[in-house]
Amino acid sequence: MDPLLFAIIVGCGVAFLTAWGVGAADLANIMSTTLSSKAVSVRVAILIAIIFEIAGAMFGGTEVSHTLQYDIINTTQISDPRVFIHGMLAVSLAGATWMLTASALGLPVSITNAIVGALVGLGWSVFGINAIHWPHVIHIAISWITSPLLSGLIAYLIFTHIQKQIFMKTRPDRYMDRHFPFYCFVVGIIFCHMLLFKMLHHYDINIGHNASLALSIISGALMAVFGIYLGKNHPSPEVKDRHAAFHYVEKKFGILMGFTACAMVFAHGSNDVPIAMGPLINIVNTFNKADIKFIHLPYLTHSLLLFGSISVIIGLLMYGRKVIATVGSGITALTPSRAFAATIAAAGTVLVATSTGIPISATQTLVGGVLGVGLARGIGALNLTVVRNIFMSWCITIPAASLLAIGYFYVLDNFVTVF
Repeated sequence: MDPLLFAIIVGCGVAFLTAWGVGAADLANIMSTTLSSKAVSVRVAILIAIIFEIAGAMFGGTEVSHTLQYDIINTTQISDPRVFIHGMLAVSLAGATWMLTASALGLPVSITNAIVGALVGLGWSVFGINAIHWPHVIHIAISWITSPLLSGLIAYLIFTHIQKQIFMKTRPDRYMDRHFPFYCFVVGIIFCHMLLFKMLHHYDINIGHNASLALSIISGALMAVFGIYLGKNHPSPEVKDRHAAFHYVEKKFGILMGFTACAMVFAHGSNDVPIAMGPLINIVNTFNKADIKFIHLPYLTHSLLLFGSISVIIGLLMYGRKVIATVGSGITALTPSRAFAATIAAAGTVLVATSTGIPISATQTLVGGVLGVGLARGIGALNLTVVRNIFMSWCITIPAASLLAIGYFYVLDNFVTVF
């Protein structure tokens, strides 16, 4: 067998493990708010995960994939294909090892932090400090801090508004009917802009910022009309107590949560799948550009992203329950209204980041949103022990992935001679 072909087969196996770990940790974290709040049924949640994870990777993942291929390590300085193969396999193995370990412990760590940390550690120790594009790495690192903070702030403001304008009123059900079209309008704008922007950009169609904004607003208006229609055909019943009124409000937020879950999973697919598959895509594209005889597939990157999406979904279904429990109920108790505030804030933040090609962490962004909702309810609503463990796992991820990548590289470089 051709050594390069064998290297790609091994790379696919390692990439599958990495993406499997992403599903068990990252996507499980994304679905945790939907499942733990019981906004939709398990069957519907799985359907959302399958459809929008694949759609996000296929239509929105190319920019982030480009970032990992060219903006972390200067691959032009690496002249030996064998060293490059070993390096990328080491990065993928480091990501897989760390994600699987975190999944077993129920910690929502980030594949973004793991892969970027592994690339930087490997580049510094093996390829040389000059092989790293430090300005872009610093830009990404700053986004890891700002994205959960921004998401948390937005979620805090949204849920504070929900509390004051709905839950604190005498008849929460009636005030929910008044505000429901507005929430539909906001969801429609984010959902449409995310899908429209990504899909048009994917096909190299540039309609301009103003036209895109106008279409998003029109979509939001149509969603608002849907909200008005739903309110007229399913008005709030004559409730006898506040408990029944709260139940009605949460049921309405469950409908909104279904749409926001679609947006968040799409955002995850556009950001985290290309990150998991980045090392493998690096190997394939480098050999294709070097005119080395290999596999010439038309849309090769998209084929690998599809493979990664399916692997992520398998990981979620097989091993995602521990992370779902940690984020969905460990940080703070979630209801559909709380989950809606956290998820819509995270989706909006991830949308802005992926539109600029910055590989932020969807995991950290959503956790930031959940923390923001918890703070809106008061510090006592947070499980500070769980929060501490999550932050510690985030801090450990980068050095751990770096050391793992360096260790795997030296093992591959010294003991593997097949490729």
